[in-house]
Amino acid sequence: MENSSRKVLVKVPASTANLGPGFDTLGMALDLYAWIEMGFAEQTVIEFFGDQVKGVPADKSNLIYKVAQMVFERAGVSHPELYIGMYSEIPLTRGLGSSASAIVGALAAANALIGSPLSDDELFQMATGLEQHPDNVGASLFGGLVVAFWDGTRAEHIRVEPHGQLEVLVAIPHFQLSTEKARGVLPREQSLENAVFNVGHSSLLVAALCTGRLDMIACAMKDALHQPYRAALVPGLGQILAEATDRGALGVALSGAGPTILALVDRRSSRKAELERFMVDTLRKEGIDATTMWLNPDKHGVQVHPLTPEDERCTLLEKIKGEVRA
Repeated sequence: MENSSRKVLVKVPASTANLGPGFDTLGMALDLYAWIEMGFAEQTVIEFFGDQVKGVPADKSNLIYKVAQMVFERAGVSHPELYIGMYSEIPLTRGLGSSASAIVGALAAANALIGSPLSDDELFQMATGLEQHPDNVGASLFGGLVVAFWDGTRAEHIRVEPHGQLEVLVAIPHFQLSTEKARGVLPREQSLENAVFNVGHSSLLVAALCTGRLDMIACAMKDALHQPYRAALVPGLGQILAEATDRGALGVALSGAGPTILALVDRRSSRKAELERFMVDTLRKEGIDATTMWLNPDKHGVQVHPLTPEDERCTLLEKIKGEVRA
């Protein structure tokens, strides 16, 4: 295609899903990133850099490769051989949207390589179908806060600009928790009382985030559909959910399927150190070590950069030098 590129580099944010009551419907992009370089090649080569992607398949069974081929098939072109390089700051199976970022990054890179014949909406529909829920992929694709649904056929979303004072503290336990396991503990049926509880709280949370009512986040982020059942998988979660707002958090939730725990914080707060210490100490009492990070909402979503011949002479790590977290 005339508008195609030989090689592209995409930067895609991590995401948190649910935010408490918005099960499979609310997502927020975070400024923790994965970078994917993709280009046409005579023979497929897949390279990964960084500790977060150790053990990921480096052959044509790789998710990024398979998603790229789906884009080419959808567009009616054939490019079976690719160069793929990836560096990621996003820990795997921790509830920070690592699979969603890989899917969105692969979709965006492959689409850009062939001149971007697929619209953002088409990419969103493909990503949602692959993830089976729209919250993480919507956030990584569009940035900011995403309110979305998927009826099994089509996904719809509205993007909300994050409040300027919203900051995010995550406590990432040093163990993995698969989404399948976390979903496996959920009951197949819920009471009408629980459904009404979550509809009300999720609606209030969206309204609070849209209107800047940070004071309403604490009561709005409560959940009855998934966190009570997942608490046993993350010892200490119950105490943190119950007490973090008394230690300086605006609101607190399990990030996605966990085990990461997320607190929304007013960046002007004088109690950040107290909150961070409380979360770490609570997990440590349960024998769980955790890494904490202070993050911000990402407002851009996936970013695509065509590479010039001069760029291509640099390694992936050289291209992203200065952007990677220390």
